[in-house]
Amino acid sequence: MLSYQHGFHAGNFADLHKHLVQVGVLSALNRKAKPWSYLETHSGRALYDLADDQSQKTGEYREGIARLWQTGSSDPLLQAYLDQVRGVNTGDELSRYPGSPSISAAMARQNDRISLMELHPAEVEALRAVFRRDERVAVHHRDGYEGVSALLPPDPRRGLVLIDPSYEVKDEYEQVVRFLTRAQRLWPVGIFAIWYPLLAANRWQGLLKGVVDAVEGAVLRSELRVAHEDCGKMYGSGMLVVNPPWQLDKSLETAMPALAAALGLAADAVSLQWLREPV
Repeated sequence: MLSYQHGFHAGNFADLHKHLVQVGVLSALNRKAKPWSYLETHSGRALYDLADDQSQKTGEYREGIARLWQTGSSDPLLQAYLDQVRGVNTGDELSRYPGSPSISAAMARQNDRISLMELHPAEVEALRAVFRRDERVAVHHRDGYEGVSALLPPDPRRGLVLIDPSYEVKDEYEQVVRFLTRAQRLWPVGIFAIWYPLLAANRWQGLLKGVVDAVEGAVLRSELRVAHEDCGKMYGSGMLVVNPPWQLDKSLETAMPALAAALGLAADAVSLQWLREPV
């Protein structure tokens, strides 16, 4: 959707959940010296000013990253994620939030490669400005599903695709499944992370079934619920990881409850489940 701009939601609870999983996957990839590829279907502008009009209009970051910034955490994965946020800020003041492209670039080594898709004209220009001097990063002004598909399989051959649409169009759930079916056929060893919103319409349930039916390999589901499902708005965040790296589930088992506690949520706000266990 060309009307969607992520700045209104940067640093909210869903971003924390999504980026925590992203850091977990990239940390696992970094345990080996072999280079990796990172591809993203809906990249946004990569770096967000929390004092701008969009962030201030919704104030969603105040119940998200601002809370975690104040409380901190002793959990290793949550600390690694917070290190990414600290990396774009100065001292103790929280003024900026890194989007997933910035996190990937900060965690990438010299031989790792990053391909970012963004269709919104203003967002793609901001994205290019962030990475204009980074030879590891390629920014593409094109449809995310078409663009990523055209680059598969990537070189290097190990790595991650992050799929993070706005779901403002109802058939986006089915589009994700169609894309994933083709993408995994082109890159069977790739890791695919899919974010989805928990909304009362429950269209995400069809997404889960569609992904499990469409793909080969293990599928890990992580969810964070911040409100009751009849609250009238997005009440939670979900992440599916296809072909998750070894022990990602173990890292999330401790990191997700720690995140919930930092946000003032009950222990049952988080859930972690294998939709298909590793062989």
